[in-house]
Amino acid sequence: MNWGALTHLDALADEVKKRGKRCIYLFMNGGASQFETLDMKPGRPTGGLFRPIASNVAGTQVCELMPKMARQMDQIAVIRSMRTSEVDHPGGIYLMHTGYRPTANVRFPEIGAIVAKYQGREATDLPNFIKIFGHGGAGGGFLGPKYLPFEISPEGQLPTFSASSMEPARELKRHEVRAFLEDRYVRERQSEVAAMHRESYEAARRLQNAHQAFKVDQEWEKHKALYGDSAFGKRCLLARRLVEAGVPFVEVGQSSYDSHADNFAWHKGLVPPMEHAWAGLLTDLKERGLLDDTLVIWAGEIGRTPQINNRAGRDHYVRSWTTALAGCGVKGGMVYGASDEDGYDVKDNPVTEGDFFATIYQALSIDPKTENLAGVRPVPLAPFGSKVVSELLS
Repeated sequence: MNWGALTHLDALADEVKKRGKRCIYLFMNGGASQFETLDMKPGRPTGGLFRPIASNVAGTQVCELMPKMARQMDQIAVIRSMRTSEVDHPGGIYLMHTGYRPTANVRFPEIGAIVAKYQGREATDLPNFIKIFGHGGAGGGFLGPKYLPFEISPEGQLPTFSASSMEPARELKRHEVRAFLEDRYVRERQSEVAAMHRESYEAARRLQNAHQAFKVDQEWEKHKALYGDSAFGKRCLLARRLVEAGVPFVEVGQSSYDSHADNFAWHKGLVPPMEHAWAGLLTDLKERGLLDDTLVIWAGEIGRTPQINNRAGRDHYVRSWTTALAGCGVKGGMVYGASDEDGYDVKDNPVTEGDFFATIYQALSIDPKTENLAGVRPVPLAPFGSKVVSELLS
């Protein structure tokens, strides 16, 4: 095994452009406020402290905290009519990673696992499902451990098992002995656990060849003005490197949006670095010819209440909130659906979690009606009755 080998990023980038779709999920953990981002209510009792600013799409305004995304609104589709069914964090995080509500008897796979299965490649050096400061927890669900996410720390550090402390020649000999014993064991016993162990070990060994894809420091010096000099910006740059190197799904997390108190102070601190990185990511993907085949999702698990509580905070709200999509055939420069005058309810074109995921899968050229078996039960990728919001797609 060549321990000094590096991922051939340029060749992989060319291959990615010719091959399947990719997805980057920007996940706003805690639930970013729609009123302080993409669905403002200026002059209304629910409007809050910040002013709206014009975007590069006529008639569409965003929060003053988002000047760079204001110049990128022609690239994204905003959904202002989300109506989902899990109002608290654990259920909402599960819901907005799987499309399904938690149940006692079925563990549904996350979107990353689905994309890894249908857009991933077998026996690659890089994992097919990566989380950078990710959230969720459902992982591969009933698809099994093969589709578990590869998780990276908030600082971009790889897990300890991603590097070997042994000399290459010694490690290779140990691997050959292990493979010989496992082959003999599998011939004598049918063991799913043994097969999964071997798959995992082989994946960890292949990863040694791909460490270069995770090393962003040199490129960061050239791109931190584009992405913003923040931890979230650096994560977004890493996500771009990974999809360019062939990874079909990357989640990038930003936390601390659960603003039950001091909502405006929290958003004033969180939104500027987030929107700078988001805008930089879209620009970078487009300039590299990757945006047409890379879906960028912006969402959290919940929205925030229209009413402002007595601690200057906004609480959990799912009756009417906001998400956004870009790339991969999504129609940029549009706003789909609307909330009412004060943001209490959806005024037109409600979008459920099932509709949201069905639309995502359609954009990624994955049929949302495709079924997998949970035991003997067929389970579609998007819940029964979900519809693709075709108006969002070219």
